[in-house]
Amino acid sequence: MLKLSAVLAFAVLMINAAAAQTVTLLALGDSLIAGYGLQPSDAFPVKLEAALKARGHDVKVINAGVAGDTALDGASRLDWALSEEVDAVIVEFGANDALRGLPVPQAEQALDQLLGNLAERKLPVLLAGMRAPPNLGPDYQAAFDGMYPRLAAKHGTLLYPFFLDGVAAEVKLNQADGMHPNPAGVDVIVSRILPDVERLLDQVAAK
Repeated sequence: MLKLSAVLAFAVLMINAAAAQTVTLLALGDSLIAGYGLQPSDAFPVKLEAALKARGHDVKVINAGVAGDTALDGASRLDWALSEEVDAVIVEFGANDALRGLPVPQAEQALDQLLGNLAERKLPVLLAGMRAPPNLGPDYQAAFDGMYPRLAAKHGTLLYPFFLDGVAAEVKLNQADGMHPNPAGVDVIVSRILPDVERLLDQVAAK
């Protein structure tokens, strides 16, 4: 009986140890993270987790995307998004700010606050940037596009300059609305951002 109890106790310890080794990433963003118009299995967090696991990483990626969210919306729900313990965060906001032509300082202040709160929690961050539509004019475009490198430099976060790199304006990689990636488009996003996410995992391992 004692031997059986010892075996069971060892098994529990091994299970707990394995769980402790799993790195949990929070993907915090808007509809591009949430998977708007897609089957749940085709959403960015699901495909990113699968790609990381295929490369030997023991990870869990949480989908904390909410369609329609601006940077200010994202900053305001950070505490809710962090209700589950995580090891690192991918932050993707700004598309809705640009589409609505909202003031760049408003978005930058919100992201600044969000990144500052994550820094206080000592969570490594990968900031995924966006680009403003050219129809908003060169001044808006320069201010908006430059917001991400400014914030990454200020907070010392990793930066992936453009979340939709290789997908934006590519008809075959987007849904009918021309703004949200289809499953093939998500595959492109995942493949391109993957090296930077692995750098994020390196930062988690170094903590």
